[in-house]
Amino acid sequence: MARITAGVGVSHVPAIGVAMDTGITEQPYWQPVFKGFEFSRKWMAEKKPDVVFLVYNDHCTAFDASCIPTFALGAAATFTPADEGYGPRPVPVVKNHQKMASHIAQSLILDEFDLTIMNEMEVDHGLTVPLSVMYGDKKPEDDWGVLVIPLAVNVVQYPAPTGNRCYNLGKAIRRAVESFPEDLNVVIFGTGGMSHQLQYKRAGLINPEFDTMFLDKLTSDPVGLSKMPHVDYLREAGSEGVEMVMWHVMRGALDDDVVEVHRHYHVPASNTAVGHIILENKNA
Repeated sequence: MARITAGVGVSHVPAIGVAMDTGITEQPYWQPVFKGFEFSRKWMAEKKPDVVFLVYNDHCTAFDASCIPTFALGAAATFTPADEGYGPRPVPVVKNHQKMASHIAQSLILDEFDLTIMNEMEVDHGLTVPLSVMYGDKKPEDDWGVLVIPLAVNVVQYPAPTGNRCYNLGKAIRRAVESFPEDLNVVIFGTGGMSHQLQYKRAGLINPEFDTMFLDKLTSDPVGLSKMPHVDYLREAGSEGVEMVMWHVMRGALDDDVVEVHRHYHVPASNTAVGHIILENKNA
């Protein structure tokens, strides 16, 4: 059977993608950001997942105010990098594991999680930046070296799903993966955050204390952390900090007891706190 062996939490700051695409990662401003991913890239090379299940949010490229699905699962064969106003990122097209994606869609819906199934979808920095920081520089003619099943979560237009709903979705994703008959190694990504606010009087807000607490409890008390209400994210982590509910999907798909094998935290990258964690199931 297929199995989820590890989870990755990672910010998807668009400026990180720009730094990679323009070759400025060695500049003093960016060096400490990317140094924290050196271990991660080696870890990915050793882990060699067959599939990455990547939880992210769209930034008004695939969806807009006319259609706002809470959970949208990508079922297309491929996903092209979106033009976010300055041209598509020069990175490879994302290839799906369609059979597994279809199986997960059926399993989740029968498990009473109502999904939108996307048979055509472009993907923006929310998905491509996490792949870039974990797999390194890739050109459009390259291959990511892994199949990717995308799950877009609405955290742009209120109401977003709760952390608890996301955590339980992660558990349902695990059941779906483990009922897939092919022997596949799956790593699940939860992306977004960490603390940041892009507008109005608190624009530029970053809260390292909150972010550290979140990373600590993600390992030690995921159930308690998942019950945090939206207002706490907004108050403590800024209006865009609610993206962190997507990390609960990742954590819910793992064992209750996990091993933290790597953590990276840096302030700032653009106007955002960059957070990153790798968790492994103890019996993986």
